[in-house]
Amino acid sequence: MACVTNSYYVTTPIYYVNDAPHIGHAYTTITADAVARWHRLLGRDVRFLTGTDEHGLKVQRAAEENGCTPKEWADQTVVRFQDAWAQLGISNDDFIRTSEQRHHTAVQKLLQACYDNGDIDLQTYEGLYCVSCEAYFNEDDLDLGNCPIHGRPVEHVAEENYFFKLSRYEQPLRDWYETHPDFVLPTTKRNEALGFINQGLRDFSISRTSIDWGIPLPWDTGHVTYVWFDALTNYITAAGYVDDPASFSHYWPAIHLIGKDILRFHCVYWPAMLMSAGLAPPERVHVHGFLLVGGEKMSKTRLNQIAPADLVADFGVDGVRHHFLHDQIFGPDGDFSHEGMTARFNADLANNLGNLLSRVTTVVGSKCGGVGTAPRPDSPLAPIVAREYRIIAESWERISPSEALDATWRIIRETNAFLEEAEPWKAEPGPLADAILGDALEVLRIVSILASPAVPDACAEIRRRIGLTGDAEEERLPESIEWGGYPAGLLVVKGEPLFPRLK
Repeated sequence: MACVTNSYYVTTPIYYVNDAPHIGHAYTTITADAVARWHRLLGRDVRFLTGTDEHGLKVQRAAEENGCTPKEWADQTVVRFQDAWAQLGISNDDFIRTSEQRHHTAVQKLLQACYDNGDIDLQTYEGLYCVSCEAYFNEDDLDLGNCPIHGRPVEHVAEENYFFKLSRYEQPLRDWYETHPDFVLPTTKRNEALGFINQGLRDFSISRTSIDWGIPLPWDTGHVTYVWFDALTNYITAAGYVDDPASFSHYWPAIHLIGKDILRFHCVYWPAMLMSAGLAPPERVHVHGFLLVGGEKMSKTRLNQIAPADLVADFGVDGVRHHFLHDQIFGPDGDFSHEGMTARFNADLANNLGNLLSRVTTVVGSKCGGVGTAPRPDSPLAPIVAREYRIIAESWERISPSEALDATWRIIRETNAFLEEAEPWKAEPGPLADAILGDALEVLRIVSILASPAVPDACAEIRRRIGLTGDAEEERLPESIEWGGYPAGLLVVKGEPLFPRLK
């Protein structure tokens, strides 16, 4: 496991403000949230950032179609993302909007630093442009004349642009990848990024004169900065690049979580831009695949986008969070289905976690008068917890939530098996029943901490029912999961099923 330092800065991509939040956005954001929650449990000084990308031609056109200014349009539509993340229990420390003044200042500072370093010059550009991507493509990149990402026709654009001299950074980027083998994960995505570099890097356009909804270049206000110098800079804006040097030094570099469609920009363009400005590249970039629906990428044109709120109505917040963290492996493409989500909910949440809580609280009520008992120091469950914790901690560090939750649920399943063998519901009230139930209560206490990054509301309810005060977020690992922490004498209450089975 990597050495744990005090600060941990994790980011999602910023999402286009005129998109509606869908489960692809939720997948990345829930993962970042769970990772942030885990590192807070480790006692780290966590900064978790998400936000919205609000400039560019796409937003300007949407505003015109809706009869308002781009700023008015952004103010109306940003609420959709803010509300969606609040509904999903996202614990971001900051929400950045690229239309904010702090970001305006940061972008101009970064641009000026690169310009002063001789890495930006004026050229006439003619090329094929996708408005949805806000990216230029070569003819060879296209799919029957369409954008390879969005499947829409590209536009022929010719204008005078400023260019960033990416070609200067071929060797520095190769050197960085060689000395930082974990810079991009998984390895397949690292190889893909290196492939872009080894094919030869071309300078890329960083400005437009055909729009005014954006941030002017500080040395030529007739040009508005083009998407990547604007969007990518959000990560350093929020870390204090302009207004808080101490904060910036403390938090930067960051851990980025991104989808594979923006790999080139985060893993090639972005580190080169930072190098040009004399700044450190990100610490790591974790790349995940697409969340497919029926084998297809979600898009407005295919009408297969699913809103997070629709799933919350059926599965609850924790049901949604658990599915995307446990069922969808972070890295490769995943395929979402309502049936798969229902099966995971019933197997993990209703049959295992919910059943364990129900069993233990019911039998404590019948055999111990509703008062919790202490665990045995030599419980057979103690080494199981110790063994699985090592896997859990290492998996969260690698940003592999599905493996971390596999290990967490092994503790739950083995505790259920332990109870089925011991059958405390058949025992006479007394020391044997007390010992068995004390062991199970201790597992519930420990699980309420270990599972809290995924299912925080359920874990809070588990703690309430077994008599614990204080939120799981206040616990600190690994000390808090050392065996023997559940005290005797707490009032244990039985409640409604934690996760009623779904049909």
